[in-house]
Amino acid sequence: MKHSYEAYLDIETTGLSRYYHDITVVGIYLACDVKHELIQLVGDDVTASNVLAVLDSTDKIFTYNGSRFDLPFIEHRLGVSLESLFTHCDLMYDCWRKNLRGGFKAVERQLDIPRQLAGIDGFEAVRLWRRYVNDGDRNALALLLKYNEEDVKNLKALKEKLY
Repeated sequence: MKHSYEAYLDIETTGLSRYYHDITVVGIYLACDVKHELIQLVGDDVTASNVLAVLDSTDKIFTYNGSRFDLPFIEHRLGVSLESLFTHCDLMYDCWRKNLRGGFKAVERQLDIPRQLAGIDGFEAVRLWRRYVNDGDRNALALLLKYNEEDVKNLKALKEKLY
């Protein structure tokens, strides 16, 4: 029996502009009632075909601010419109309807969703990627991937708290 997964998606990039910056990590946390799986595409593995292959077992994608950031970035850089292929739920708007404002980290704090890497944000994620690429710092890459893992797993925790 094939299970349908929910996909929690978050990207890391080299900056905020989908026109001038690149995607460094696509994190996807696949979850269904019997199984959970984290897939992180990094660097040269960030391709349209790889993203679509990971999402093959799902029909619904959850993001936070993905309508304005993650999905347009993916569409521009990889040439694939995930919103036209999958049902997309941007949890940020559900948060707004419940008067939960601010970025994802602020909402996590309001809902007591724990985070081990509380001091890392998107700006630091860019710096970690640069340290990995420019200096070969594998610890920086490991920290970036842990940060992305917390993002996607906390998207699932957020969805559960909201509903």
